[in-house]
Amino acid sequence: MRIILLGAPGAGKGTVAKLLSDHDGSVQISTGDILRKAVKDGTELGAEAKGFMDRGDLVPDSLIMRIMEMRLQEPDCEKGFILDGFPRTIPQAEALKALLEKLNIILDFVVNLEVPKAVILDRLTTRRTCSNPECQEIYNIKSNPPTDDGKCTKCGSPVIQRDDETEEAILNRLETYNEKTAPLIGFYKGEKLLKSFESLSSMETVNEIKKHLG
Repeated sequence: MRIILLGAPGAGKGTVAKLLSDHDGSVQISTGDILRKAVKDGTELGAEAKGFMDRGDLVPDSLIMRIMEMRLQEPDCEKGFILDGFPRTIPQAEALKALLEKLNIILDFVVNLEVPKAVILDRLTTRRTCSNPECQEIYNIKSNPPTDDGKCTKCGSPVIQRDDETEEAILNRLETYNEKTAPLIGFYKGEKLLKSFESLSSMETVNEIKKHLG
């Protein structure tokens, strides 16, 4: 499969991408992953990106697209890929369209995960993360709690609520999403590529997506 996953923070993109990847071996690709890999591999583009990241600056779209071009030509993408959280803006979507045409890659479709705001708030405000940088296991105090005294069941470190997962921070993130990323829904609708799925249960959502893959 060759698909793009769109959805607000907390819509379940990461979980859905992993389940789809397990289904047929398509590789999950996020911007953060490809930037970290380029830096780790010590490529010329990675060194360029590291300069921006070390300064706390956003990596420019032009550089992200050059790294994305290399990533999509790696052997593991031959089975297919799932772009998780990329593109984020209309200029990125237009640049990606041009890149895919250049590489003769045809998208199956673009998945838009729809989740009510109340559900997103509940999901993210109840999420907890292991404080051990080597572990980072994710918990939910309702559906997948840590130990009774707030410790990670894998490594025993305390679990924490991330600063960007307080209610105030989440509302800010949703506002940013609606301003910058939600317009992509209109863009891909215009491209006749958009398919929307309710994403209340990741497994049910994945089953629905698989039906459209044929």
